[in-house]
Amino acid sequence: MRIGELAARTGVSTRSLRYYEQQGLLVSARSATGQRHYEEDHVDRVRIIQAYLTAGVPSRTIAEMVPCMNSPSLREARRAAEVMDRERQRLSESIDDLTTARTVLDALIESNQRFLRAQEPGRRDPAR
Repeated sequence: MRIGELAARTGVSTRSLRYYEQQGLLVSARSATGQRHYEEDHVDRVRIIQAYLTAGVPSRTIAEMVPCMNSPSLREARRAAEVMDRERQRLSESIDDLTTARTVLDALIESNQRFLRAQEPGRRDPAR
């Protein structure tokens, strides 16, 4: 498939796809006229890249993990495993921090709702 179709199927701009190639995250075949051609498995690869980027994983770190998405050598697989373990730990810590922040926010929301109910006893609770 050509770059426009990959972009349409993944919801990623062609500019981003070109950037992913520059960073070594994607590799396309080229036609005689220089047009990029992608395989079906590139759709999943782009979705994986997007998930990592959304989670805050930098493209350079994703590039370190890319060998494990291909057919890695033993050395590449070991290095990728180290990077993946480090990123998993970082993501787990971020999830824990976000969960704590949400719990605190939930408590503040409840406190604010109690205050509003106390100030306006005849008014219905806006959360319901």
